[in-house]
Amino acid sequence: MPTLLAAAPSPVDHDRRMARLAELHTLRDLVDAASEIVAAGWVRGGWLVYVDEWGDRQVALAPTDRRAQGRPVVAACLVGAVVHAGGGPAAAETQPVRRALELVWHTLADDPKLPMRWCPAPDVHRAHVATLAHWNDSPRRTGPEVHSLLSRTRSRATRGIAILR
Repeated sequence: MPTLLAAAPSPVDHDRRMARLAELHTLRDLVDAASEIVAAGWVRGGWLVYVDEWGDRQVALAPTDRRAQGRPVVAACLVGAVVHAGGGPAAAETQPVRRALELVWHTLADDPKLPMRWCPAPDVHRAHVATLAHWNDSPRRTGPEVHSLLSRTRSRATRGIAILR
């Protein structure tokens, strides 16, 4: 009777899996950093609260507000925390930040029937970011709820890492 052996993954498949694994580690680290930012200070109705060159607190009203670049951040909304953790306003459109925001959005949606789309069309991504901002700015929202969402997002990335190993 012949023995059935599982075919070894091709080098290309192995490389893809390793790249996805590395990316999930990066995204988990980014979400961890965002979680620490929110734990230190959370804001509703603005993206970031930063300390300007005169020591005054200023509110950045957009994630791409370059006045906040390189400044100490003392509070952030959900999206602002992810952007800041990913490198600040100059990094708002980078792949790690975009994918981290998609991972947070999918965690918030929490519908296992929805496929994880890492690179949605730009208008879809903007809609997801707007959904996250609207969720953050809800009058009933609390900082601990935002922190909890980031914790669940970290767990989702950790599960993905475990599956790929």
